[in-house]
Amino acid sequence: MKIKVGFGFDVHQIKEGHPFIVGGVQLEHHAGAFGHSDADVLVHAICDAILGAANLEDIGYHFPNTDMKWKGISSLLLLKECIRLIGEKNFVLGNIDAMLCLEAPKIKPYIQAMKANIAEVTGLDVEDISIKATTNETMGFIGRQEGVVAYAVCLLEKK
Repeated sequence: MKIKVGFGFDVHQIKEGHPFIVGGVQLEHHAGAFGHSDADVLVHAICDAILGAANLEDIGYHFPNTDMKWKGISSLLLLKECIRLIGEKNFVLGNIDAMLCLEAPKIKPYIQAMKANIAEVTGLDVEDISIKATTNETMGFIGRQEGVVAYAVCLLEKK
């Protein structure tokens, strides 16, 4: 059996008046992530991890922010396409481990819904999806609540 590990990273600005979508869940907060799609930083990092493990470039290659086709789209649809792409190379997703870094809002109340959304799209069991969160201890752009960061790793297995 051949296995591959992928790593993903994403960052988005936080701006007043924008929805804050993370893991396909809208967080209750006065500001949200800004981007071409729904700016779901968690799903974008997961997409990059999956694409990277399969040696399929990155999220910007497949879903460029210059293409209006992707404007405002749910990032869960991008994730669904990433799963289709790895399937064409005879890979299946084994697990996801992800970390969010932001000061607010607190993520714990939303984690189960995020895991359920990601499991539905990827076909994984929720037990194979780990989502954690931390702060930046009020330092830097994250500490000033100007941005949000996500990291993800995944395991792919050859069918």
